[in-house]
Amino acid sequence: MFYKDFKGLKISALGMGAMRLPVIDGDDSRPDTEKVFEMVDFAMKSGVNYYDTAWGYHSGNSERVMGKALSRYPRESFFLASKFPGYDLSNMDKVEEIFNKQLEKCGVDYFDFYLFHNVCELNIDCYLDERYGIYDHLMKQKENGRIRHLGFSAHGSRDVIKRFLERYGRSMEFCQLQLNYIDMTFQKDEEKIELIREYGLPIWVMEPLRGGMLASLSDENASKLRRLCPNDGIPVWAFRYLESIPDVTVILSGMSDLTQLKDNINTFSVERPLDENEKAVLSEIAEEMIKSIVLPCTACRYCTSHCPMELDIPMLLELYNEHKFTGGGFIAPMALGSIEKDKQPSACIGCRSCEQVCPQQIKISEAMSDFSSMLG
Repeated sequence: MFYKDFKGLKISALGMGAMRLPVIDGDDSRPDTEKVFEMVDFAMKSGVNYYDTAWGYHSGNSERVMGKALSRYPRESFFLASKFPGYDLSNMDKVEEIFNKQLEKCGVDYFDFYLFHNVCELNIDCYLDERYGIYDHLMKQKENGRIRHLGFSAHGSRDVIKRFLERYGRSMEFCQLQLNYIDMTFQKDEEKIELIREYGLPIWVMEPLRGGMLASLSDENASKLRRLCPNDGIPVWAFRYLESIPDVTVILSGMSDLTQLKDNINTFSVERPLDENEKAVLSEIAEEMIKSIVLPCTACRYCTSHCPMELDIPMLLELYNEHKFTGGGFIAPMALGSIEKDKQPSACIGCRSCEQVCPQQIKISEAMSDFSSMLG
């Protein structure tokens, strides 16, 4: 295991994410305690010292089982991270109650790392609203030692992250970002990294395999990578790509069984950033994967001036592409939650006026109909 420096601490480059733990009978709310203990034991023995959980993971039981698993080790031998669940707006006025309960569930007196969870379009206004006192309370907990390091995770756009940093950036110590070789262009992560870099913050990575999508590739793409490194498994490439980004400190992986954990620990036994040729091949693969699914909207905005419903079509197509490419997920519904109903995909009347001026000849009305169907 190799380590990264953070304010005098040596943190394992691989962190164990606790969102996809092994469960009993396929029930996500029932983590398998015996298997979780086995994974944590192997991780600790192998040098992993960073463990990431959250209030909502496994219906609230991730914090409990991780707390129990880690309680068998000296407190100073591991770093534990959890988060304030701002993805649910009903939690915004409960920061003190939730934080105290989290400490209790994890069986600890303090969190080494604590985050504003999932800063995004849906919750940014609430996170910035002083009436809820979220920032003030978390800063108080930092002052009294119950939070050692404070940061935030984000699934929102660059503009949302910018608003958050303009208000709280002086107090943030790290940013947790969905980052992988697909999202570097697909979710415009390059722009987000540049912004985060302006504030001098290191990056913690989540979804390095994009929910498992990058753990296996088509035979054609897999062959391209094996020709370069015959002994490397496909997931190794996603991790090595992230090792090539100097801003990255911790790479979190939500491993569901001991085999995945062992494979990842083996990958992180030595640091191996990609060379330029390897980067080029991986970028080519990413571009092919994206083009095979998403609509080629260039955000020229010719369409918006012809939409009688005044829909922000480029924005909706961007969310459609995300939802289509991922095969569902929470990012698009979350972003749409901040938009009025009469501006959502279902508001499209199918008049096709937008399609008459689209340089890319995208069948926009069909995409909006498909999007509405996928969203239910």
